[in-house]
Amino acid sequence: MLRAPEIERHWALFLDLDGTLLDIAAAPDRVVIPPRLIEALAEVHEALGGALAVVSGRTLDDVDRLLAPLRLPVAAEHGAVIRLPSGVFDRIPETRCPSREWVRQLHEATRDWSGILVEEKIYSVALHYRQAPHRKSALRKLAMSLVLAAPTRFELLTAKEAFEVRPKGVTKGRAVEVLMSHEPFRTRQPVFVGDDITDEDGMEAAVRLGGMGLTVAAAFEGQPRAVRNWLKRAADAMI
Repeated sequence: MLRAPEIERHWALFLDLDGTLLDIAAAPDRVVIPPRLIEALAEVHEALGGALAVVSGRTLDDVDRLLAPLRLPVAAEHGAVIRLPSGVFDRIPETRCPSREWVRQLHEATRDWSGILVEEKIYSVALHYRQAPHRKSALRKLAMSLVLAAPTRFELLTAKEAFEVRPKGVTKGRAVEVLMSHEPFRTRQPVFVGDDITDEDGMEAAVRLGGMGLTVAAAFEGQPRAVRNWLKRAADAMI
């Protein structure tokens, strides 16, 4: 079990959002922003010279709304959209988005499935079954049918109580690699903190670049609260 070391000033810190900084909620729009999280993020971001980024499956607008008024470097939708420290955007082409017809089909197929949420993003679409776990197999089959219609362009991502159809090769590993090629991330030691299968690519990229990956389960006893306290300790120690 790898316990989280205290944050060091030479790190480049990459943080997942849901399940890492925020407690998982029944639906994405029901998450709660805990007291002092925004302040701690801002203070650690400054102490690291700006080398702190949020890497999330959410859309960029969602991340900015949740963390307002803070505007950090962000990799949204698993790295499909990256706001660099300069404010410039690195985006994959919109031609790689799922078709509107696919989204319509998913809404139609799940219309009578109580508890299923179809989350529309720009570059992907997620199907949440947290409130209807008995639909897991049927939902996976439905999502996979779309991937099989364009297997060279899309892939099925399995997340916590959700399936997501996303462009092939768009991962949180890409986000780490892109951000690490820019100042102030460049030459620092990358550290990625995440809780889900979707974060594994980001952790692997961090390790490959000479850093480390910290899972919430192993390094923080499975508690986002412990991640937040870790950030607060760093903020208090670094100011």
